[in-house]
Amino acid sequence: MCGIAGIVGPSPDAPVSEARLRQMLASIAHRGPDGMDVWQQPGIALGHQRLAIIDLVTGDQPMVGADGQVAIIQNGEVYNFREIRKDLQARGHRFRTNSDTEAMLAAYLEYGQSCVDHFRGMFALAIYDGRNRTLFLARDRLGVKPLHYAQLPDGSVIFGSELKALLAHPELRRSIDPTAVEDYFAYGYVPDSKCILQGVKKLPAGHHLTLRAGEPLPAPSQYWDIDFTTRIRGKSADLAAELTDRLRDSIKLRMISDVPLGAFLSGGVDSSAVVAMMAGLSDHPVNSCTIGFDVAGYDETSYADEIAARYQTNHRSRVVSANDFSLVDTLVAAYDEPFADASALPTYRVSQLARETVTVALSGDGADEAFAGYRRHRMHMAEERVRSRLPLSLRRTLFGPLGRAFPKLDWAPQMFRAKTTLESLGRSSGEAYFNSISVASDAVRTGLFTANFRRATDNYRPESLYLDTMRNAPCSDELGRVQYADMKHWLPGDILTKSDRASMAVGLEAREPLLDQDLVQWAAGLPLDLRISGGQGKWLLKKAMEPYVPHHLLYRPKMGFVVPISDWFRGPLAEEVEALATNSSLLETGWFDRQYLRRAVQDHRSGQTDNGRLLWQLMMLDKSLTRLLL
Repeated sequence: MCGIAGIVGPSPDAPVSEARLRQMLASIAHRGPDGMDVWQQPGIALGHQRLAIIDLVTGDQPMVGADGQVAIIQNGEVYNFREIRKDLQARGHRFRTNSDTEAMLAAYLEYGQSCVDHFRGMFALAIYDGRNRTLFLARDRLGVKPLHYAQLPDGSVIFGSELKALLAHPELRRSIDPTAVEDYFAYGYVPDSKCILQGVKKLPAGHHLTLRAGEPLPAPSQYWDIDFTTRIRGKSADLAAELTDRLRDSIKLRMISDVPLGAFLSGGVDSSAVVAMMAGLSDHPVNSCTIGFDVAGYDETSYADEIAARYQTNHRSRVVSANDFSLVDTLVAAYDEPFADASALPTYRVSQLARETVTVALSGDGADEAFAGYRRHRMHMAEERVRSRLPLSLRRTLFGPLGRAFPKLDWAPQMFRAKTTLESLGRSSGEAYFNSISVASDAVRTGLFTANFRRATDNYRPESLYLDTMRNAPCSDELGRVQYADMKHWLPGDILTKSDRASMAVGLEAREPLLDQDLVQWAAGLPLDLRISGGQGKWLLKKAMEPYVPHHLLYRPKMGFVVPISDWFRGPLAEEVEALATNSSLLETGWFDRQYLRRAVQDHRSGQTDNGRLLWQLMMLDKSLTRLLL
C-alpha cells in the first residue's frame, strides 16, 4: 500500500519540475512512510511513497524495466503475483525482486494494456512507456484504490492517489463544481463521476486510459464490469459450501504479507466470517481489534469478544467516548472532498488501534453490496411487489399525496415512520431507490438552495446518476439493478473511500476479501432467493457461516458504526452548528437560503425535528471549503 503521484509535461520533451513532484508526494507521505523516490525522463516524472508490505528489501518504486524505457508506480497489492510471475518466467521473463510490482511491470511488457485482465487484487497504477512515450493509468475493478488526475492550464497532466496531491501543485485551479455540491447533499459523498473541484477527475473503477504529452485528455476505457445476467444453478447447501471455499481462497490470498497482519472485528456477520476463515488458515492466533463506545446503545464489543474468544485471537479493544468529535478536523484533512458518512470517525479510530500492532488489516467491507445485505435492498424489493401490481400513473395519484402529507416522525418507532415508503410507492423503481439512499431529500434540497445556486447548476438532477445506471445495468432482476448501482457508486464513493482514507491516514493497509473480483462475480449469479429470503439479506452468506459463527450473531439486527451526531448538535457542538446559519463560509457562497439554515438549526436544537444528518453535511462542507479554497 502506497501513495503515487506524477506529472506529464505539456510536450514530450518539456522539462518537468522534480521539486513540484516532491511537494505532491510530501502531501501524501502518510500513505507511504517507509520511503520516497522519484524517476524522470524528458516530459515525465513519477513519484512513489512506499508502505513496505511485500519484498521489504528490493520492492522499491518507481521500478524500471531492464532496458530503462518502461517504469511503473502502483498503489495496492496484486495477490496472484506469484502465479503471474511463474507464467511469465515460462515465457522468458527474468526477475530481480520478489515483489508484486515487478510482476505487474513484466505483465505490461508481455500483454500491454490487457495486463490488467491478469491482475487479481486492488491497485491504482501508472506505467510510462518510453518506447511510444505514453502513460498508462489503470484502477482496480471495484475501486478499492483511488486515482485523481487533472490537466493544468499549460497542458500538463498531474495525477495522484488523493486530491491533496493535486492540490499541492500551485497551477491547479481551485474552482468548486456546483453540481458536485448537489451530488454531495443527495448522496453524502461526491461520486466518482465528479470531483468537488472543476477540472479534476477520478479514474472510474474497472477503467484505464492512455495519454500522451501535449494531447487532450482521452476518455477512460472500461476493461471490466460485473454481470448480473447469468444465474448459478445448484442446491443451496452445495452453493453454501462453494461460497465458503471461495471466501477461504480469497482470504488466503490476502494473508500474503511480509509484515504483521490482522483483522477488524466488529462482531457482525462480515468481519466475523473473515476472522473465522483467517483462524482456520493461520498457524498462529489472529490479531483482531475492535472499537467500543461508552454508551450501551452504540456498543458492540460484547459480540466481537465472543468471536475473539471462540477463535482465541489476540484481541484488542478500546472504548472511545460517544462524544468523540475531536476528530472532525482530522477527517476533513484526510478526505479532502466533503464526506458526510459519520462512521468515518470510528473507522479512523479502529485503524489507529490496528496500526499499533499490525501493518495490514483485513475487513468485511463489500459483503452488503455483493450479497444484498442492506435494509434498503429488502425494503425496495418489498415495495417492488406493490409497484408491479399497480401502474405508475395510479401510484403517483394515490401514494404521492399521501407521502407528502404524512408527517416526518423522526422521533417515532420505525414502524410508524411510513413517509419514505409512501413516497417511494408513488415513484418509479429507480426514483424510489434513489429516494431511499438520499441523505438530503429532494424537498430538503429544494428548500436549502437559492435560486442563484439552481442557475449555477443549470437545474442539474443528481438522481440521473442512479437512474441511468439502473436503466443500463446488465441485470436480469430488480435486486441486481440496485446492487449494481450500489457497486458502481455507493461502494467506491462511500464505503471504499471511507476505508482507504481512514486507514492510509495512519499508514495501515486495509484489504477487503469479500470484494475479490471472482467472488463478487460469482455472487452476482446467485438466484434472488439466495440473496434475500425470509426477510434476511445476505441469506446464503449467513447459511454458509452457520458452522463458524453463532446463530444469534448471524441473525441479529445490523448495527454498524453508529455515531450520535444528532445529540452532539444539541450538546457539545451546539455553538458550532449555530454558526453555520450566522457566520460560516457557506453563507459567503450565496448557495444556501439563510432562513432555511436558521430554521433547520433551531428546529433541531428544540427537538422538533431531527436534522442531525443535514447539519453534519453542512458542517463538513463548511470545513472542507475552508481548506480547499485556501
